[in-house]
Amino acid sequence: MRVPRRALAALLVLAALPAAASCTAAHGAQDARPGDGSPPALAPYARILPAPVSAHARGPGYAFGPDTVIRTGTTDDEEVRKVGELLAEQLRGPSGLPLPVVDGADGDGIRLRLDARTGGAGAEGYRLESGPDGVTLTARTPAGLFHAGQTLRQLLPVSGPGTVPGGTVTDAPRFAYRGAMVDVARHFFTVEQVKRYVDQLAQYKVNTLHLHLADDQGWRIAVDSWPRLARYGGAGEVGGGPGGYWTKDQYRDLVAYAEERYVEVVPEIDMPGHVNAALASYAELNCDGRAPDRYTGIKVGFSSLCVGKELTYEFIDEVLGELAELTPGRYLHIGGDEAHSTPAADYAMFMDRAQEVVAKHGKTVIAWHQLAAARPAPGAVLQYWGHDRTAAPEKAAVAAAAKAGHSLILSPADRLYLDMKYDAATKPGLAWAGFVPVRRAYDWDPGSYLAGVPESAVLGVEAPLWTETIATRLDLEYMAFPRVLGLAELGWSPPAARDWTTYRRRLAAQAPRLDSQDVNYHRAPDVPWG
Repeated sequence: MRVPRRALAALLVLAALPAAASCTAAHGAQDARPGDGSPPALAPYARILPAPVSAHARGPGYAFGPDTVIRTGTTDDEEVRKVGELLAEQLRGPSGLPLPVVDGADGDGIRLRLDARTGGAGAEGYRLESGPDGVTLTARTPAGLFHAGQTLRQLLPVSGPGTVPGGTVTDAPRFAYRGAMVDVARHFFTVEQVKRYVDQLAQYKVNTLHLHLADDQGWRIAVDSWPRLARYGGAGEVGGGPGGYWTKDQYRDLVAYAEERYVEVVPEIDMPGHVNAALASYAELNCDGRAPDRYTGIKVGFSSLCVGKELTYEFIDEVLGELAELTPGRYLHIGGDEAHSTPAADYAMFMDRAQEVVAKHGKTVIAWHQLAAARPAPGAVLQYWGHDRTAAPEKAAVAAAAKAGHSLILSPADRLYLDMKYDAATKPGLAWAGFVPVRRAYDWDPGSYLAGVPESAVLGVEAPLWTETIATRLDLEYMAFPRVLGLAELGWSPPAARDWTTYRRRLAAQAPRLDSQDVNYHRAPDVPWG
């Protein structure tokens, strides 16, 4: 739900949940009391974010300097070479070093190694070992090597050469799905702007980008079989701006860019509601044959595809078919939320047929959790966006779907909706789910969040960023950062690492890196930024 409502008068004050730190390096003194000044800086292995399974500082480190090379081993795997090239690119800019990428496993430098025997690492896990002769990154898969490289970036100085401290990191994610969503329908964002967000997310091991591509206010992806969707339906946005859309080639370019960073793109075409841009583009999609005006407001729930028309199903087949062809990932998201103008029986029938279309095109369905009130198809994934005040029967329906074997993505609006204001002073954003300060976004456990839902049913977590009030890159970053880093930790780190007292210090330690990347972030008052 994204319609503005009265902000909550007050939020519950959450007590910090005690947990053991996952990092065994020294954490320094206890947090200072107000007026005592900033606490001592964390040691490098103690500031890694998201917190790894284990990290041990040990012995002398590796001198990262002009002679450093990146070695991609003896493997013929072209993908490993690409991981090495991308890591070199990421490190060259801040360091100013040449960092050639060479074949061969022997010699000093940064060594990338694939090894199926990497214990307990899984598809995305890794091991990082640093000593005087170099840094060795080992993983079962190229994705694991990429994540190891992102950890290495945090162990290096923000700029210039330096030393990678001696030590070892062993790591693997808690959840397979760690996502962020960008709504490009309410306000249009360019592919280059979204690529920047992909880079920001990937360095913290977020592995999924959910794109909300169409809504009442705009249609943002070209569709050959229905060309007016983008040309006419895309020519607007909230507030009456010019809008815009992505060509197929631009979308392919974004998907490939994300894929190189091990970020899977999940495209969403919301239906049967949130479709005014489509209805305005084609009169024949309306039950009465009359196209409504384009819409520039922020109300929801008033539009619906014509469930009784066979043309409607030809439309979604052709649209989803083209989108499936463009998207190599596993999922198509079909929305399904806030279909207030679609009677319940019609909604269930429509979602049956829409899910069949997704299966026809070889993809797995993701839908908002309202699908639980209809008939989720076998294998369908439900994305929960409720909050503390969501009615018990609605939560129970989601729990029942989980017990029936459906995986859940958790996006509670009063925890992970990045468009919710931090506090009353926040200029962009909404507050219908209450204010969401940095601590509230972080200090909860996805594994035990929904009553009756075991952790085994949780595919992962996702932080959506709806853009009714977000129109610029600066606003997008301000609302996302630093809360999206909490999402990254919730999705990756073991439960024992979920501790606000230590997290806020590790979060503060990211400030120089965010500053160097010109990220516009909110300096939360309860984080010791220094």
